[in-house]
Amino acid sequence: MKQVTNLFVNRSVAQRYASARPYFHPIVIQSIISVTGVSRFSRALDIACGTGQSSIALVEISDDVDAIDLSIEMLTEAKPHPQIRYHISRAEAIAFPQNVFDIATVGLAFHWFNQSEFLSEAHRVLKADAWLVIYTSGFFGEMAEDSTFREWAKGIYPKQFPTPPRHSTSVSLHSIEQFGFTLHSTEEFTHDETMDAEQLVEYLLTQTNTIAAVEGNNSLSLAAAKSWIRVGIDPFFSGKRRTMKFGGSISFLRRKDSA
Repeated sequence: MKQVTNLFVNRSVAQRYASARPYFHPIVIQSIISVTGVSRFSRALDIACGTGQSSIALVEISDDVDAIDLSIEMLTEAKPHPQIRYHISRAEAIAFPQNVFDIATVGLAFHWFNQSEFLSEAHRVLKADAWLVIYTSGFFGEMAEDSTFREWAKGIYPKQFPTPPRHSTSVSLHSIEQFGFTLHSTEEFTHDETMDAEQLVEYLLTQTNTIAAVEGNNSLSLAAAKSWIRVGIDPFFSGKRRTMKFGGSISFLRRKDSA
């Protein structure tokens, strides 16, 4: 398994995440209700919760939410909520006893884990027949109003800001069954986000492409990265708000009685 770097231990990154990431999580919550047939869980675990968007969403279907993340900087930006308890913890060494949770979720983070170690830990802390929901969402690099924007987003932008190393984002039956899970189903979803040029710049500065270039290697200032992106995208906006295309997938895993 290739080595990946934790790019989320910088306060500036956490602040950008808290202010600029789209809140699409209600889509996932509705899918959880539909697929599981459960509208209310007793206790949920949100793994790699970041700045807490995913944790806030879980409150809609859970009486109690424990949210964990390895980055104290990200947790510092999380909004307090009476039903959420935030903890510093690795996904591969979850700081809870066995058979505690009815559901666990992982949003936009599975590709950063040592996945074998994580799946073993998830099996340990979940109750029998509990759910593990792994989901992702990202920018398609497409603008509804101008198809030529894709050329900048898919060609020019990644050459300036290459994608840093990460593990696979996909979940397969072969990769999970040895850890005591069955793959119930996987579904895809899309969501449109209306943004002006400044909002898209701020969002792109939350991507690990730019984080790696700015905070990771210290080879480029945040101001320089922001200026480069703004110059590139401004012609596509002309002072107007545009529709940016996003989407992702949700995998529903079920814990078996034994691994």
